[in-house]
Amino acid sequence: MTRPTVPSTSSSAARRTSSRARETRRRPTLSCSSAVSPAAASLSATAPACAAKASSPPTTAPRVRNTLSDYRSTAESLGAERTLLVATSAVRDAENGEAFLGEIEWSYGFATRLLSGDEEAELTQRGVGDLGTTTLLVDIGGGSTELALDGFRTSLPMGSGRFTERHGEDVEASIQAARALLPELDPQDAVGVAATITSIAALDLGLEEYDRARVHGHVLTRDGARAQVERLAALSLEERRGVPALDPDRAPFIVAGGAILLAILDEYGLGSIRVSERDLLDGTALAAAELPEPEEGAAPPGAYTCC
Repeated sequence: MTRPTVPSTSSSAARRTSSRARETRRRPTLSCSSAVSPAAASLSATAPACAAKASSPPTTAPRVRNTLSDYRSTAESLGAERTLLVATSAVRDAENGEAFLGEIEWSYGFATRLLSGDEEAELTQRGVGDLGTTTLLVDIGGGSTELALDGFRTSLPMGSGRFTERHGEDVEASIQAARALLPELDPQDAVGVAATITSIAALDLGLEEYDRARVHGHVLTRDGARAQVERLAALSLEERRGVPALDPDRAPFIVAGGAILLAILDEYGLGSIRVSERDLLDGTALAAAELPEPEEGAAPPGAYTCC
């Protein structure tokens, strides 16, 4: 099977591949926070999911570079002293993922880190904060789902994008496929992060516009989640794009992502899941704050000049 490819990079950029890169993959998100103090603001970002298919680079590459250029400007405007970009499932699956990260370091001056599934789960757990030994942490992404429970961590090859490609909007097919991948665990409760879960929580709350403050801490019941997934599955794609509080760009993938959530709740007999707005980005911001202080004039030769 041919692996996906992220936008091509120049040979000089490829030679500057991050020494920290180990495996790669996903889509662009930005979080800037004062992880340690306002003077040490840290920018964190998940690596762009520019990976998909060989036919995508001509349209994807400009979007990715525009996004990274915006990140650079945002980091500078906030006075960020350290920046860290982490790559997750889309880059992990890409043939030229390491070269892509090399281009980012060369052209934009970001430190990069290629996360394994376990490292992704660990950073997410760090971002959420302390959890009880019986609390399951659930992070449903586009290409993978991370679970963590009392020191146990795993990354599973199921996500909203991956399952949309495989099962379309067949909710039961996605549920059955997801349950077949779930490990034997015995959690007593759960905390859920990332856009699939937060989006469904916003719909469960009946919000007209997305509100992070109201979504954070919301207890989403299994019945409430199922009601929203079934409602979304019954709508056409264009109708879903118009649902209040749902990002239109998430409309194509929300049904499969919701089905994965239902599978997890069903498999472990959980009646509800508490929703958190703190996630991988927060963990990455904390990791960024721990990076060595950059040396004066240490930016790579091509930094900030590409866009």
